[in-house]
Amino acid sequence: MAQERFIETGKGTFYGDYIYDRMVSKDHFFRKLNDMLDWRAYTQKMIRWYKGGAEYGRPPFDPAMLLKMLMVAYLYNLSERQTEQFINDSMSAKYFLGLGMDQFAPDHSTLTKFKRRMIERKRELKLENLLADIVQTALEKGIRFGSIQLVDSTHSIADINTSKEDILGRSGKGPTDPDALWGAKGKQGKVKHFYGYKLHASLNAENYLITSVLVSPGNRHDGQFLQGLIKRDLAQGLSVGIV
Repeated sequence: MAQERFIETGKGTFYGDYIYDRMVSKDHFFRKLNDMLDWRAYTQKMIRWYKGGAEYGRPPFDPAMLLKMLMVAYLYNLSERQTEQFINDSMSAKYFLGLGMDQFAPDHSTLTKFKRRMIERKRELKLENLLADIVQTALEKGIRFGSIQLVDSTHSIADINTSKEDILGRSGKGPTDPDALWGAKGKQGKVKHFYGYKLHASLNAENYLITSVLVSPGNRHDGQFLQGLIKRDLAQGLSVGIV
């Protein structure tokens, strides 16, 4: 069986880890985050998305590296293009990704394609299982979880031109995104209508970690997902006392 082949990074480059060992402090957030999770496990979960499973053809970037890029984008509220630039300018971010000092981050278009691939394969990847892995890792590392869970829902607008969707509907063609629907957020007098989804999340009040998520079309009522979220929290061994 052929071995996986990824674009060479980190120690295989000219500088190795020498500068990182001197310049990125042992208590830096990115160093701790790098050590806390088994990122190699995410490589194994996502490598089947790639043609040839990274065993044949042109070597790709390790998917765990691209997952780290998405985390950087989330933590600093950056676009894909801004994320590429930030990593190229940040020694600690390069260390987190496993890049050599003399290497550039993957192109922003690579990150965009990877993000799209995650969305397309969301059922296969089972993102809720990845979240459960993170929660279990936090428990194993001794992070304290309190008995109070905060539950809320937020809307997400689908990347669709709704005017064109109406034209498609009248012509008998199916919707571009069949899972997205019209919904409303807000109270009477201040209702905001949107076309897309709702993300229902449960968060621990002690450490502010999101512990469970459920995604629905935009037309679903928030309260319908309370029991499902708490059921997932309890299944993970969390002691839920107050919601």
